[in-house]
Formats: sequence, C-alpha cells, structure tokens
Amino acid sequence: MGKLFERFPDPLARLIVVVFALAVVGVIVVFGLIPKSMMDVDAQWASAVKREEARPIKFAGFHACAECHDKLYETKKKGYHRDLSCETCHGPAKAHTEDPDKVKPDIPAQRAFCPQCHAYDPSRPRGFPQINPVAHNPLKACASCHNPHDPKPPTTPKECSACHGEIARMKAVSHHVQLECTTCHDAPQQHKVSPRAVKPTKPQTREFCGKCHRKDAKDKMAKNAPKIDLAEHGEKYVCWQCHYPHSPEVEQ
Repeated sequence: MGKLFERFPDPLARLIVVVFALAVVGVIVVFGLIPKSMMDVDAQWASAVKREEARPIKFAGFHACAECHDKLYETKKKGYHRDLSCETCHGPAKAHTEDPDKVKPDIPAQRAFCPQCHAYDPSRPRGFPQINPVAHNPLKACASCHNPHDPKPPTTPKECSACHGEIARMKAVSHHVQLECTTCHDAPQQHKVSPRAVKPTKPQTREFCGKCHRKDAKDKMAKNAPKIDLAEHGEKYVCWQCHYPHSPEVEQ
C-alpha cells in the first residue's frame, strides 16, 4: 500500500485512489457476496406476505362480536369506550366465535386492569378520566360502580379537583388560593359529564384580569392584588400568555 501511494504524491490523488478502491470493494460485495434474494424487493414482499399468512388468526374483530352481542355493542357504540375494540379488554376472540360454549372471552374483573389506562398520568390530555387507584374506592372492582360498556361516573363530580387534581394542588399554594374556579371559568353542567366534548371558558381579554390587577381596580377582591398599568403592561398580550394563572408569580 505504501509503494502504491508513492506513485501518487499529491494528497488529492491519493484520496481519489482510496475512494475508487472503496467503490470497487463495494461493487464486489453487493454483486458478489450478497445473495440475489436479498436484493429482490418483490421476493421479500412475497416472503413477508407468506410468513404473515401462515400465522394463526387470533382476533375476530368487533363485527363478529356485534353479531351475537348486539345490545352490548349498541351500548358501547354510544358510550365513552366506543373507540375501543371489544378485544382490547376481552382478549383475542377468534376461538370464541368458532366455539362459543367451550371457549369464553376474558372478563377483566381485577382492579389492576382499568388503571392501565385510567391511573393518573400527567402526559394524558386534560379531561381524560384519571384516578388514584390507591385512594379511589380502594379494593372495589371498577365494574361494581362503572358499566364498562358505558362507563359514566355513578355521580357527577361536584368539585373541579375531582378531575383537575394537579391544578387544584398547585392553586392551593398559589396567590389565587382564595379564588373559586368559577371566578375565572364558566363550566357548563355538561362539561362534568362530557369533559372533552364540552369545554369550560377561560378569560380571553386583558380586561378580565384587569378587574383585580389594574391600578384603579375597585373589585373587593382586588384590595391586596398586585397592580399594573393595563395600558402599558404586557402590550397586546392576554395575561395568561405570560403568567400561569393557577400559580401566578408576584414580584416583591
């Protein structure tokens, strides 16, 4: 190799030689060592299809479930679990459809099953029903209070903290602790039943926060609230675009 490079004293020429050599090696590997079957896309597709078709079918699909369990299917179709396949909770049902008397679907009666989706997780969207499995009706099976095919709560939550526990805990140690949630939000009754379909309102103007925080605020709750010149402070931005309302910082 050293003698070869002696013929090419120029660095650029040496680089060209190395690149050419690597290209030759690559061509030899591709066309000489790699089996043709690995380069044939059609053959790979055919092999993959054949392999998948050889696997036993385990799932029946919700259409098969609806043929026999039509009333349950209609209930589920109108409920909060309408987007879940039956087999998400009951397991693969192909064998059950072929011999329903002998093979029964799973019925998840264990308390640990439902919290896989409904245990509190801050990454889930607001309005998604979440609970603390340790504190929420301890030891009770979920189905003893909730119909799994239409899992409405047995009683409508009366406090916002029932669903917005993280916000409630934050607000409890903030400067807004004495404010009711309804001071700033209008939550229709239907929001408590369908929280993701019916949203509560939130302030959309600077003047709303200004009722307590502008210099000439006369609201009785504004006595000790920090005051600002509403015409100059924050320019055109709505207050909550800079200040988190459930835990607003205050300069001393």
